[in-house]
Amino acid sequence: MNNKEGNNKRGGSRPNSSRSNSSKPKPPMAKRAQGPKKVKPEVKAANAAAEEKAKKQNQAPKRQKASDEIRLNKYISNSGICSRRDADIYIQSGNVKVNGVPVTEMGYLVKLNDVVNFDGVTLTPEKKEYILLNKPKNFTTALDEGQEYRNVLELVRGSTNSKIAPIGRMDKNTTGLLVFTNDTDMIRKFTLPNQKSSKIYQVSLDKNLKFEDLEKISKGLVLDGHRVFVEEISYIDNEPKSEIGLKLRTSNVKVVRSIFESFEYNVLRIDRVAFAGLTKKNLPRGNWRFLTDQEIINLKNAK
Repeated sequence: MNNKEGNNKRGGSRPNSSRSNSSKPKPPMAKRAQGPKKVKPEVKAANAAAEEKAKKQNQAPKRQKASDEIRLNKYISNSGICSRRDADIYIQSGNVKVNGVPVTEMGYLVKLNDVVNFDGVTLTPEKKEYILLNKPKNFTTALDEGQEYRNVLELVRGSTNSKIAPIGRMDKNTTGLLVFTNDTDMIRKFTLPNQKSSKIYQVSLDKNLKFEDLEKISKGLVLDGHRVFVEEISYIDNEPKSEIGLKLRTSNVKVVRSIFESFEYNVLRIDRVAFAGLTKKNLPRGNWRFLTDQEIINLKNAK
């Protein structure tokens, strides 16, 4: 291959026709479509601030809560009708009137002398009451056990005029600590299955508890398809092996009884000696007392 041929191939020389076309004027290029101009971040922030300011100017200014005012949902809860969470649902549904006017606004403030009508019923707010009873035998929390056994409310009848109820249930043979309140939020909280505060029971059995059964119970067990977690179980010092200490999260006494019955022991007595940090100290059987402010705070903070 000679150099001339090689140069032609490498250089890629164009035919003469291409040179003649290059002298023709090219048509003008079409203008490229332009999108919206980008807004600088600082301008965007300023516009958003201006819009927010204008929006606030059109709204009624938020006023500070006066000392004699409370939220409407709390007012309803204090009356013992339902919890605050449920009260919000009724408010949003338009079932609540204040001084004859329907209210659907969340966080609405009312005064104690306002007339609040809940689903056709005029409410009376109550102060929250918290009472601790050391329950004796032959009293029950049930209202349907006939005349044979008396109701526990008889034991705290003179404590308050508020409509109180026990937290959890106790049968006639179970003794020990029982909390009463008109705080529906707290009642609901301590009856939820995922409640984590501890309760301690002293259980009397018809025979000594075998050590291997004690170990099995300590690992937890399944009752009626539900897993029961046992925090602690032990023999009570200086007592027969039929006297057992049991620490659980549940406030359902039936669970305590079922644990031992599943191992073929008969439960003679159950005594709740501690409830979410509360104890029977200085509270004789059959007596009651009001909870202290700190005890109420502890119960509200319990998980």
